[in-house]
Amino acid sequence: MDKAAREALGARILERSNADHTEALVHSAQNELTRFTHNAIHQNVASNDVAVSIRAIVGLRTGVARTNVVNDDSLQACVERAIALARLAPEDPGLADLPNGGAVQTPPGAFAPKTADATPAIRTRMCEAIFEVAERDGLWAAGYASTNATGITILNTRGATASFDGTAAGVNVKMNADDSTGFGEAYANDVSAIGARTIAETAAQKALASAKPRAVDPGEWTVILEPAAFGELFSYIGDHFSAQSFDEGSSFLSDGLDKPYLGENVTIRDDYAHPLAPGMPIDFEGQPTQRLALVEDGVGRAIVTDSYWAKRLNRTNTGHALPAPNAYGPQASHLVVDPGSASIAQLIAGTKRGLLISRFWYIRTVDQRRAIVTGMTRDGTFLIEDGSIVCGVRNMRFNHSVIEALRHCEFSSDVRRTGSFDYSMVVPSAKIEGFTFTSGTDF
Repeated sequence: MDKAAREALGARILERSNADHTEALVHSAQNELTRFTHNAIHQNVASNDVAVSIRAIVGLRTGVARTNVVNDDSLQACVERAIALARLAPEDPGLADLPNGGAVQTPPGAFAPKTADATPAIRTRMCEAIFEVAERDGLWAAGYASTNATGITILNTRGATASFDGTAAGVNVKMNADDSTGFGEAYANDVSAIGARTIAETAAQKALASAKPRAVDPGEWTVILEPAAFGELFSYIGDHFSAQSFDEGSSFLSDGLDKPYLGENVTIRDDYAHPLAPGMPIDFEGQPTQRLALVEDGVGRAIVTDSYWAKRLNRTNTGHALPAPNAYGPQASHLVVDPGSASIAQLIAGTKRGLLISRFWYIRTVDQRRAIVTGMTRDGTFLIEDGSIVCGVRNMRFNHSVIEALRHCEFSSDVRRTGSFDYSMVVPSAKIEGFTFTSGTDF
């Protein structure tokens, strides 16, 4: 559904409401996924849906109802359900006015027609390139290729009207050998920018190079995390920049802004316009999103807000709302970590003894406020001695604070886009001192 059709649908919703104020969120989503294992495609799935979320405000009460049936009768019923839910809800003295929007400009490259028009045949050709590399090297590959197109429109009775159209494509490859594995990934807005064969070559090289892995002792290590590993670790402090986490005391920033928290070489931004990950310039209330320095040279500088938390904390609305209602508060969804000055080859060359880690697996939070997490290495872990990669090592479990890691780190000069089903970010590789491993494995 294009922007004009979404806006027309949103207007039909507002016309039907007699609430004090009403918000219509129209979300069209085309998601396509091709999964493979043992060098063969085993699943092709696709969905194409249009859904609406209606927020009705009656006095100091709010109700939200949703439907993906958008004929007149269904829209009328959904509006009435949202109003009825609002009348049943408890009053919220902190309820804020809906935003009245503002001018926005979608960053270049956010929408790529080739991704929106991608067919199963295109994803099949990407998979075939991966299989050719795997079969050449006597490996088997597992993973996926995905293409998505999303359209968002928000209208409300205070005059906000905002729309965004974006695309995303990704390839995730795990190469499997007899006693080792390797990993590669790529994400971009334009599917034609993803080199599936190149990603497969990276994953295959890691699988072959880590064959016959050695066991090393747990303890404190110097580690070099490639972007996929660092991004997965870093994602566990993403919600620390939320005004809700800040106010409730679960953020490492909760002791106050303008204080040093991380290393002086650490600058973290929320930037929807980064060239590697151009994204949505509005939030799910239609408020323009601000590009923010969250941590600057190690000093906490900003948190992100929506209308509710901006009013509650008497701060500016930075335009980071999620769809209402949600338990997470506003979120920084376009995180970027500024690079350092050394290449990853120089970081490795400068390491007396350490580990090079491709990715982590199943990270879970141990202590929210201190951002202590636990997880496993996976799909390519290597021993570094005297500045050179020596061999693959068996996987290990770590238990470490992300905050402590960011106090004792050095970044590479290049950045990459990395992600998963619930995050996307732009980060460099990171060399971290004193990273704690608590146990080893047999694989």
